[in-house]
Amino acid sequence: MVIEIKIPSPGESITEVEIANWLVEDGAAVEKDQEVAEVESDKATLPLLAAESGKIKILAKANTPIKVGSVACTIDSEATGSATKVEAPAAKSAATPSAKQPDAAKPIVEQKAQPITSSTDDKVKVSPLAKQMMEEEGLSVDDIINGLKRIGRHEVELAKAGISQAGGVVPAMPTEALRSEDRNRMSSLRRKLAQRLVTVKNETAMLTTFNEVDMTCVMDLRKTYGKEFQEKHGVKVGFMSFFTKAVVEALKQHPSVNSILDGEEIITPHYYDIAIAVQTPKGLMVPVIRNAETLSLAGIERRIGELAEKARTGKITLDEMTGGTFTITNGGTYGSMMSTPILNPPQSGILGMHNIVDRPMAIDGKVEIRPMMYIALSYDHRVIDGKDSVGFLVKVKQMLENPELMLLGGGNPDRLLLGI
Repeated sequence: MVIEIKIPSPGESITEVEIANWLVEDGAAVEKDQEVAEVESDKATLPLLAAESGKIKILAKANTPIKVGSVACTIDSEATGSATKVEAPAAKSAATPSAKQPDAAKPIVEQKAQPITSSTDDKVKVSPLAKQMMEEEGLSVDDIINGLKRIGRHEVELAKAGISQAGGVVPAMPTEALRSEDRNRMSSLRRKLAQRLVTVKNETAMLTTFNEVDMTCVMDLRKTYGKEFQEKHGVKVGFMSFFTKAVVEALKQHPSVNSILDGEEIITPHYYDIAIAVQTPKGLMVPVIRNAETLSLAGIERRIGELAEKARTGKITLDEMTGGTFTITNGGTYGSMMSTPILNPPQSGILGMHNIVDRPMAIDGKVEIRPMMYIALSYDHRVIDGKDSVGFLVKVKQMLENPELMLLGGGNPDRLLLGI
């Protein structure tokens, strides 16, 4: 029975996707629920699963647009057994030739399985990839050398550099520059990301305001209670959970930063879905922590870990990346000292974290070395005024420098005690 495998829908608004990569070869035997391909849309990557076990026939090309609902491949469920039988004799004959096999064929089989070695092999350096290729093709170093028809200037320079390295001498700069290049088609996800970034620059009044944070208290908390925290909650306490908690409390006091512009209306949610930018092999993805205001530091760390792992492995769903009200991005993991993060539409604000650097600071009239971090808030000036943007960033700074304020919603404990 031939079963058609159709392209699934990543979301209601998506009508066209791309097959990023086929994970099996045409005609291969597959198992039921095995991932046979990666389907990539402009927002997420989904696996294409085999509905039944059998022999697959690929109908759609990779990296080519295809409509949702189109047939990507077919599976012949009755060809499972025959596919296995075809491969078994081939493997057997390669390992131990049959008695009926002609003698003239024996040297060829043996030469393919066991490459010929010689004394030259010990004198020539072979990369692991080249070695693997030579073993697969049954070739020796002598075969490769004999296959070189001409020795040019480039080969002499390479040999000269190898001799210098072996003798401990710094190799000379090559006189012939290698001007190779790669040309790869942009993925659907990256094309959509590029369009969104250009749209943000052209259609928003984006500004960025900066501040700096003394990370001493947060770092002391992590150092003092990090081990106990991990033993109790099963996750490490990182910087991102502190920033997420501080952002939520600051958004409560500056709700316009949590707003979205919809035509001529400003929508201000009374919930806080914080999006966390994650760099993945397929590009930047921004999974969302729903109702972050209800989570503890441990809950935030746990959720961040789950979403980040899904994003990096391509298992994240479209629902897990839509609907955020505010975004946090951390360029500090790559060594960024300062940047102007770009808005994640339709959101009106994004907070940028950066690397922590020890710098001399004036503390109570004395110069002390403190771990400092620059933070940046990019915001849409059509929705957020300068007063709210600066006030929001100052509130984040205050709560990170005095983490106990997070328990009080960012309020002054003395004022709360006095009721003023």
